[in-house]
Amino acid sequence: MQDNKLKVAMIGHKHIPSREGGVEIVVEELSTRMVERGIDVTCYNRSGKHALDKDQKVKKIKEYNGVKLKKVFTIDKKGLAAMTSSFFGSIKILFSQNNIVHFHAEGPSTMLPIIKFFSQKKIIVTIHGLDWQRAKWGSFATNYIKFGEKMAVKYADEIIVLSENVKKYFLEAYNRDTHFIPNGVNKPEIKQTKMLEEKYNLKKDNYILFLGRIVPEKGIHYLIDAYKQIKTDKKLVIAGGASDTSSYYQKLIDSSKDYENIIFTGFIQGQALEELYSNAYIYTLPSDLEGMPLSLLEAMSYKNCCLTSDIPECQTVIENKGITFKKSNVEDLKDKLQYLIDNTDIVKKYKNEAQEYVLEKYNWDKVVEDTLKLYKSR
Repeated sequence: MQDNKLKVAMIGHKHIPSREGGVEIVVEELSTRMVERGIDVTCYNRSGKHALDKDQKVKKIKEYNGVKLKKVFTIDKKGLAAMTSSFFGSIKILFSQNNIVHFHAEGPSTMLPIIKFFSQKKIIVTIHGLDWQRAKWGSFATNYIKFGEKMAVKYADEIIVLSENVKKYFLEAYNRDTHFIPNGVNKPEIKQTKMLEEKYNLKKDNYILFLGRIVPEKGIHYLIDAYKQIKTDKKLVIAGGASDTSSYYQKLIDSSKDYENIIFTGFIQGQALEELYSNAYIYTLPSDLEGMPLSLLEAMSYKNCCLTSDIPECQTVIENKGITFKKSNVEDLKDKLQYLIDNTDIVKKYKNEAQEYVLEKYNWDKVVEDTLKLYKSR
């Protein structure tokens, strides 16, 4: 199929343009780059508020960088937002002129039968991670997401996974072959501390950074416990908003109330986010579970020394260009943090190697080309 005959619908994200999560970044990068290639792309945004910052208004626009935006009815309540938006979005797509439907994530994939049974549209699913494993879900949500995974296996024409570990999982659990297409990253502009100094009194190399969604599987509680045990005058910055996990966020704040050097910024984007990435001494990602950690790719693109848990999804990204600790092990995390605090030459070495390596290995244009091949395949 020629590019100019492709009419693509994307669904499963919250909103674009937005940094509410990794899915939103992926959808934005794919859709805008496809439009540049002359492809007709429509993204089906949820109605409702920003998921990570309820005070932030979601832009009401019908087009973004050539990408058509359609708003779909959403019950903006925990546990219902994803379900209702994917249902009503799928109904809209069913009656659209799109010939490719690209579902993102497992939960929205529960709606695949709507498209499969009542149209000839080709269905692509990207599994951004095994979402049913996330600690924030109750039993109903876990089973619902697992059902979406099974619908993807049964009805998707092609499935994209973001790690070799998840590719192996689908082969062993379902005997279903999938396509490994990792995320990409852009080369950023390194920023000096301006907003950070004014708002948080942060200077270059005087803080350790975690940046991502504040959810239990990110392991932030391990990081805080480890930080309390190391000897350093560097601050610990926890940057990000809570996604359906406000009680977890509050527990982290309560556990840190006697430590003035632990700073919670809340959801952050724009210049402040760029400054945070640009000036961290260490970037940490202590996750128990990841799909394809975009925040880690971004941190490395900003020339950061990265310390992550040793889960395959993180190890695959950093290879020998960063340091890992044993998953869920506070003692090992503490030791690795102290080692990097005490050895600035090692930190400098990883900073010098990170950017060139990650930009060469994870390229958005390559991601788009590989995705388009699946769109066009028979």
